[in-house]
Amino acid sequence: MKIALIGATGYVGTPLLDEALNRGHQVSALVRHPHKLAAHPQLNPVQADVHNSATLSEQLNGHDVVISAFNPGWGVADIREQFIAGSRSIIAASKQAGIRRLLVVGGAGSLYVAPGVQLIDTPDFPAEYKEGAEGARQVLNILRDEQALEWTFVSPAALLVPGPCTGKFRLGRDELLSNGDEPGSISVADLAVAMLDETEQPQHIRQRFTLAY
Repeated sequence: MKIALIGATGYVGTPLLDEALNRGHQVSALVRHPHKLAAHPQLNPVQADVHNSATLSEQLNGHDVVISAFNPGWGVADIREQFIAGSRSIIAASKQAGIRRLLVVGGAGSLYVAPGVQLIDTPDFPAEYKEGAEGARQVLNILRDEQALEWTFVSPAALLVPGPCTGKFRLGRDELLSNGDEPGSISVADLAVAMLDETEQPQHIRQRFTLAY
């Protein structure tokens, strides 16, 4: 497949890129700093600005699928606004480029921990992640109103950690996955496996899914 991967040098994007290349896909890595990418025969580094929707559309043209691991950065003061604006631009550019399939890495904050109660709204949700998580929650709501794209929104487990690729994990839908009284976890490597599985064999068209060990 020809995959456009946005945010390919980030915490989530790096293992996504490795997994896609290992599976033999042709990948255009759309990043702010292409020099950070190691050369690979199946890799096309592209300097991109997700907020420039017109140029982004041209860069996405000709691909089979867009995978967005876009994150403005947890240290950005207006992360919520930037996450929403950048995601809207990615959605618009994908449609303008004629690409129907879009996968988006979101967060665990919008997963339900009880009927009508999402993780982000619980008292113990970390304050330093709340603005970013709120941005991701709003992007999920935007996608749920999207009819032109065959989108999938992926919420990792509450704990997204470094670690090996095992290929063994549980899948869920809109509820937070836990291990007894403890929050569930998943490695970024196994998150990449799940996303590439979904890319190759879609099971969650216009749906959100989550995963954990």
